Amino acid sequence: MFKEMNDLFQWAWLIPFLPFLSFLLIALVTKRSKRLSSTISILAILTSLGLAIGIGIGVIQSGSQVVENPVLTTVNWLSIAGLQIDFGTLIDPMSAMMLFVVTLVASMVQIYSIGYMHGDPGFSRYYAFQSLFAASMLGMVLATNLLQLFIFWELVGLCSYLLIGFWFFKVSAREAAKKAFITTRVGDFGLLLGILFLYNQFGTLDFYGPGSLSVQMATSFQDFALIGGVSYLTVMAVLVFIGPIGKSGQFPLHVWLPDAMEGPTPVSALIHAATMVVAGVYLVARMFFLFDNASPFALQLVAGMGAFTAIFAATIAIAQDDIKRILAYSTLSQLGYMMFALGVGSLTASMFHLMTHAFFKALMFLGAGSVIHALHEKQNIWDMGGLWKKMPITGTTFFIGVLAISGIPPFAGFFSKDEILAAALHNGHPVIFAVGLFTAFLTAFYMSRLFFVAFMGKEKPENHPHESPWVMTLPLIILAFFSIVGGWVALPEHNFGYFVHYGEFHHEGIDWTIASISILAGVLGIGLAYITYVTRAIKAENVVARFPGVYKLLKNKYYIDEIYLWFIHKVMDGIVAKVLYWFDLYIIDGIVNGLAFLTRGSGRVLRKTTTGQLQTYALVFFFAVVVIYIVFALGEGQLSTLNPAAMLGGVK
Repeated sequence: MFKEMNDLFQWAWLIPFLPFLSFLLIALVTKRSKRLSSTISILAILTSLGLAIGIGIGVIQSGSQVVENPVLTTVNWLSIAGLQIDFGTLIDPMSAMMLFVVTLVASMVQIYSIGYMHGDPGFSRYYAFQSLFAASMLGMVLATNLLQLFIFWELVGLCSYLLIGFWFFKVSAREAAKKAFITTRVGDFGLLLGILFLYNQFGTLDFYGPGSLSVQMATSFQDFALIGGVSYLTVMAVLVFIGPIGKSGQFPLHVWLPDAMEGPTPVSALIHAATMVVAGVYLVARMFFLFDNASPFALQLVAGMGAFTAIFAATIAIAQDDIKRILAYSTLSQLGYMMFALGVGSLTASMFHLMTHAFFKALMFLGAGSVIHALHEKQNIWDMGGLWKKMPITGTTFFIGVLAISGIPPFAGFFSKDEILAAALHNGHPVIFAVGLFTAFLTAFYMSRLFFVAFMGKEKPENHPHESPWVMTLPLIILAFFSIVGGWVALPEHNFGYFVHYGEFHHEGIDWTIASISILAGVLGIGLAYITYVTRAIKAENVVARFPGVYKLLKNKYYIDEIYLWFIHKVMDGIVAKVLYWFDLYIIDGIVNGLAFLTRGSGRVLRKTTTGQLQTYALVFFFAVVVIYIVFALGEGQLSTLNPAAMLGGVK
């Protein structure tokens, strides 16, 4: 059986190749035909989904064999003296799960986009970019080494830039695309440094296999102090982690993600659920052996950064009014959850939440797109109201997403959040557990606030909402189904954790004490939102009036963007610019001008020696011989025995 599955795994390269091929076909051949372009793109991603499902089934049937021995299929890409790099595919439980999630969400987004992007003049270009985006993420998931991963990592960043700025005629879209691209480049520079230092030390960038990074770190590598007593592996882990800080929107490089809402809503669904932002989480998970072999500080940094981002973004979300921005800050918070799960040592919990989050976050973004489509681009939740009656499919599926992210059983988010909270408490991180629990309460509150205001609030007579066409509602129904059952793989009979873990696995099942506390937090959050925005037993405006400073702080996102702008204009464009100007004017220009002056002065002196007169040259030659003779005589101590007459007489 394993041999048959291994034969199937050899074809994994087709999963990213088919979307990439559709990108080439659309860009070079079919871009004038919108229907043909969308058909090619959707058929390609659906075929990749079928292959991903087949490989996932194969991994499950292979059991512990593929867990202990990931299947590597490689070909030589570069071979020169002292350097050999192979590219290929890596199949293990983590990559199999990611292949399924990415292809499923990408398929739903592309089908949905037929209705949402209908009539857009850039329709074919949109599908070309969608195909390239999916291909890039899938290529990254299958990468066998850090260099291959980094290439696709950068392609993912390029595609996000192209799709965030898809409506480039809008200034806000152009600026958001540039902001995303530049901000993530900061993180990518740290990742690149980490890759270079790792190769310099280990001579390889392979994840698994003989002589790979994981094998050397676990068996033969003797760590040593590098900077101020900090170990080499710890520094490398921090450098590698800087990349995910940017890509996965962790504080303080989170500022690009809310602005990414300027792209089409289906793009937001893909970025937030299955591609760009989860790339960073996947990288930390794939390189978990590095963080585990480094000093405890490395994982503590991941846990602390993730926990802070989770509660930081959640507090901002409760004061936002734009439906897409609420979802964006929700994503930031959930990414913090995934990161601190890794930081407390639970690869299983992090990857589990990545999977369930992909289902319900894609569902809610596409649901938001359905609302925006029906209300002719209105995005402020206070301009909505009573939508559940007019849009029953969108409303019902969106409510399923709200229950899932709030951690209410039996929806998917309940199981993965419980796993994360249990891991934090059982692994000795009570503070992070408390932060995660409070964040769960805030999440249930602000997501219920969105739903109650937009779908159950008072109808606006100026609105004339209608349910979206089936091509948009069908993906909502499919994603709602997975948002319900996606967490059931954690039940004992399915034992999801057996397949996605690091090190020795101990399955503890559901901790019902922690689960009960988590459920209570979710119910309290939903209840508080209900009595505030439905029954109005508590009036939100009264709370705002009582705490205006806090509300203003949250409404303006802690002024982080303003601080960055101040730093750029006052410090970088002010003090730093003046210092650099002075340095350029007096040091750089001084050196260059000084060399020019020296050259010109030397030329003025030397050109006087070129007279063209033979007598002058003979005289110069004579005196040169005399000087050389005297120098050698001094060196031998014979100058006192010489006299000018003898010297002149000796010259022939």
